[in-house]
Amino acid sequence: MSRPGALEILDHCETPIGLLCLRRRELLSRPGTMVTEVTLDNEFLMSSYNTISEGALASLAVKLHGGSELRCLVGGLGLGYTAAAALESGKVADLEVVELLPEVIGWLERGLIPLAGQLRGDSRMRLVKGDIYGNLASPPGDLWDLILIDVDHNPGERLDQGSKTFYSAEGLRKTRDWLAPGGVLAVWSSREDEVFLENLRQVFPDARCETVAWWNELIDQEQEDAIFVATCTPNYEAPLRTD
Repeated sequence: MSRPGALEILDHCETPIGLLCLRRRELLSRPGTMVTEVTLDNEFLMSSYNTISEGALASLAVKLHGGSELRCLVGGLGLGYTAAAALESGKVADLEVVELLPEVIGWLERGLIPLAGQLRGDSRMRLVKGDIYGNLASPPGDLWDLILIDVDHNPGERLDQGSKTFYSAEGLRKTRDWLAPGGVLAVWSSREDEVFLENLRQVFPDARCETVAWWNELIDQEQEDAIFVATCTPNYEAPLRTD
């Protein structure tokens, strides 16, 4: 990029959920600091500037499970920080990322996102095109130790109406069937949501919301994200797998 603060558009395309843009820029307030950002319909969606809560989504789930050689299902690739954190834990042996948009899959394949080389070079990870919410609403195929969801802004502010049922007690019961005994569901959110937490507690014996605080130097203000985590009991018997 030729001048401080210049903006480079890496990709710009219409998708079923809106106008998607991947861009790279230098922060005016932090000369030399480059960030990769995603916008949807010209509204900010995510950034590589601070990824503490994306990492916490994976690390909290791994710690809560307590096992090793884990199988992990991630809903939403984004910029790849949730998947990377799960792999970096050293506890995950098999990880599948389900991404709805082929354009986002292309960002990884074309090396446009910061972690592209790291993720493409890890043999434990598979990236598949699909609808994570549609998958979880169907009878389970494989069972997973961890299911990590990082798609919507929060349960009440969704990118697409197709995810609405997931946040209900009925949707969460179907999601629970995809978890192996002792499995953990973790969901990223931009804020706490009492209705969603209550729905989780109707389905899982152990469910809570963890707050992740971080300092946003760009506006000199502390901000908070939320991680909902829920665990199946070790003696939970998941339905038989369908082939």
